[in-house]
Amino acid sequence: MKSPRSSRRRLLLTAGLATASLSAARFLRPALAQTKRLRFGVGPLLPTPDDTKKAYTPIFAYLAKQLGVDFDLTATNDWAGIAVAMGSGQLDVAWMGPWGYVIANNATGCQAVATAKYDEKPLYYAIIIARPDLQVAKFPDNTKGRSISFADVGSTSGWLIPTYYAKEVWKIDPKTFWKYSEGATHPANEIAVGAGQVDMATDFDRNRNAMIESGRIKPDASKVIWTSEPLPNDAIALPADAPKELMSEVQKILTDITVDQAKTLLPTHYTGFVAATHATYEPIVKAGIAVGKITQRG
Repeated sequence: MKSPRSSRRRLLLTAGLATASLSAARFLRPALAQTKRLRFGVGPLLPTPDDTKKAYTPIFAYLAKQLGVDFDLTATNDWAGIAVAMGSGQLDVAWMGPWGYVIANNATGCQAVATAKYDEKPLYYAIIIARPDLQVAKFPDNTKGRSISFADVGSTSGWLIPTYYAKEVWKIDPKTFWKYSEGATHPANEIAVGAGQVDMATDFDRNRNAMIESGRIKPDASKVIWTSEPLPNDAIALPADAPKELMSEVQKILTDITVDQAKTLLPTHYTGFVAATHATYEPIVKAGIAVGKITQRG
């Protein structure tokens, strides 16, 4: 079995996540019956780690209570960070973006047990937004030479999927076709386009809708000029060496949550979970292989 340190090195090399700041930690995972405290993690689902931690503490507190354990919760600054944390053995259960999950799975074999439902759907969409005055009769043809901000390389909708479409569908190199930058958060991308700092940016429909609903951006501050095919929502994943009974129990607890319970345990619009396996994320695996960031596991 690879050590946590070697797994982390492989993860960083495979995904190109050299800027991730979380360090590896060695530990012996106890059996479920002996576990007193679990380490939970969540990616940057809200503008700041503090915002995310506050909003997602109720669901992790509920999970810990049902399991009969104490818990620690970490919220990362970027999607790359949550993948590295899982891959380096720092987490027992993580709420991961689809791409971050696939990266970590490819490096360490961690396994998805549930997919989040948003408005009762376990699906969402990658989008590209633009300044409202930008004329785009045909995308991407009419946007050549324009500035665009991609999200960090650990983001499914903000980096992987538009990169995949550029290579496989649009047949362009985004770094030369556009004035390209990457590494922004999704909220920052929305704000940058609204402020006229860039012509276009990547995002996902849930984030855009939530920012409009909360008043952080105005609906007419930008416009959607491209939408992907549906993508599997965020994954709840556990390390490959997690006890099987823990995997099963986490899946059952989460998928048993009702819509009414979700109103008190989850942020607005999240309505629960559906059972998942690694196969649920096959479209993300396909995209990751196509852009050369992961290899097919044997």
